[in-house]
Amino acid sequence: MKNSVKINGDVEQISLTQELKDFIKLWKSKPGNLIMVLHQVQEHFGYIPESTAFEVARLLNVPVAKIFGVITFYHFFKLTKPGRNKIAVCLGTACYLKGSGDILNEFSRQLNVEIGETTADGEFTVEAVRCVGCCGLAPVITFNGEVVGRVSSKDVSGILEKYMI
Repeated sequence: MKNSVKINGDVEQISLTQELKDFIKLWKSKPGNLIMVLHQVQEHFGYIPESTAFEVARLLNVPVAKIFGVITFYHFFKLTKPGRNKIAVCLGTACYLKGSGDILNEFSRQLNVEIGETTADGEFTVEAVRCVGCCGLAPVITFNGEVVGRVSSKDVSGILEKYMI
């Protein structure tokens, strides 16, 4: 990766691209800039690398604690790199009543990860979300952003096989 440096042999120090620095400069004096900047950083990297959070704090001239306060308050922001395939299981009322909790547990079991974690090979991340907005298709998951409706825990194996390399 062009904007990364190895530290201690295994930890990457990721820096903001010039494009992101220019975006920050554009937004620096605007109200609500922190949320917009963090969205842009996450859009670029897929998550917010810790090193870039420090860089954002410096460029916006805000305390690092404020950056991490926002990142940890909003569920949307991620501090860890997600898997190549992102599975989100809706736990909204309609989905939950139709068994989405069992579906979530089945993904977790078959991939051998806790909810919110990524598989060791970096292929899959499993998350619980509150509402996808497709209650008529309950229970619903999203797989890499694509809505899959009327899922049952029996469908999990087939869904995973479709995306395994």
